[in-house]
Amino acid sequence: MEIIYECCAGLDIHQNNVVACILQGPLTSTRPKKYLQKFDTTTKGLLALHEWLTDFNCEIVAMESTGIYWKPIWHILQGNFNLILANPYKIKNIPGQKTDKKDASWIAKLLRVDLIPKSFVPEEPIQDLRELTRLRKMWIESRNREKNRAHKVLQTAGIKITSYMTDVFGLSGRNLLNLLINEEDITAEKVEAVVYTSLKFKVPELLEGLTGFFRNHHKFLLAQILDVIDMYNSKIDELETKIAEYLLPYQQQVDNLLTIPGISMDSAAVIISEFGINMNQFSSAERLASWVGLCPGNNESAGKRRSTRISKGNTYAKRILCQCAYSACKSKHQRFKNYYQRICRNRGCKRATVAVAHLITRMIYYMLMRNEVYHE
Repeated sequence: MEIIYECCAGLDIHQNNVVACILQGPLTSTRPKKYLQKFDTTTKGLLALHEWLTDFNCEIVAMESTGIYWKPIWHILQGNFNLILANPYKIKNIPGQKTDKKDASWIAKLLRVDLIPKSFVPEEPIQDLRELTRLRKMWIESRNREKNRAHKVLQTAGIKITSYMTDVFGLSGRNLLNLLINEEDITAEKVEAVVYTSLKFKVPELLEGLTGFFRNHHKFLLAQILDVIDMYNSKIDELETKIAEYLLPYQQQVDNLLTIPGISMDSAAVIISEFGINMNQFSSAERLASWVGLCPGNNESAGKRRSTRISKGNTYAKRILCQCAYSACKSKHQRFKNYYQRICRNRGCKRATVAVAHLITRMIYYMLMRNEVYHE
């Protein structure tokens, strides 16, 4: 194989230490000199690693994306070295050769002949925005678990108001839940006073649904769960305010994305945080779709095509794009609806949704690349 770098380094990263291997030698040499060193992952140790790499005039450094342990190392080395973040799945060592020093040497050997695919690492503001949007997703999922827990308490106590209203955690629903917690005797007048809009015509049904065996035990449980839900609501509101501040430098790109059917403000924030705005990181729209995990798999042998199952990819981006695709197919825009129905007839609804998400991903690539809006 052709040797690309005269001096390169591979890093095997752990929580407490990092093992570095430098390979140095002329491009014509197949037996370069090897230098191994272990460093602590404290700031002092990483600065020592930086100085050690500088002394050898290292051209490029590769490291595995081990959890989040690579981030402080990346922060220390960026700006002074050409860095490559590698997917561990794509640089696996030979079985039986698993030690820290051998792993670092293996990474350096692959790097020297340019066999390590470069993972996408966005700039720091996009990384910060990504952490905020992913935390918001986690808080929303946690809030939904608490809501399901509240439903369980209501059903256990024989409270059936969910049969007569869509959202028991809306304004009217919360008022009814507060009645359950605070009032011993619930009357039709009290129910009518705390519900709004069309629910005022369902007072008899709501009163019947509120009749059960709701004991003090259930009151305590429901009050605890509602307090947790309120806490999550407060945290989510704070996050959304912070996300809006981080999106201000990318307002033009967000406005362009909002012209695509099915994409909301929250979806646009996730797309910007996962993709960034510099599409030069991806050589084509198809590369971006493959990175997300929306391209059919290639698995062919002896002229037979086997599974076309999509890869895992970026699960955060894939999930939000599939939601946008589903929403776009239900909208009045004929392009997405016709495309969805044509594929759905032959391949099924799930594959059709993924296909529409793939189409939207390619649109996003060209819109961000050219700074354009969507045209039907």
